[in-house]
Amino acid sequence: MAILEYKSFEPKQVLDGTQVILFFGDYELSIVRHSGSYGGNKGLYEIGVFNGNTMINLPGITAEHDTVKGWLTESDVDDIIKKMYFLTGVSPEQL
Repeated sequence: MAILEYKSFEPKQVLDGTQVILFFGDYELSIVRHSGSYGGNKGLYEIGVFNGNTMINLPGITAEHDTVKGWLTESDVDDIIKKMYFLTGVSPEQL
């Protein structure tokens, strides 16, 4: 299976920017870039991981006691997508 990169997905318009939501089995990875996201005003991305309706800390993806990770380049996001795949064993599917 080829691991998909961020550019393989279709961003949806949200607020004044974009969002991609990827499903990895029980987890969702939200990738946003807008004026309210960490780094969004500099063209960078912010991610958050959800389990159901709850945003969670996922070791290896987000820092301990933190559910959001910002100031990410597209390459950083690609690395996170790959980590999510290896942590869950599930290929990403876009909502």
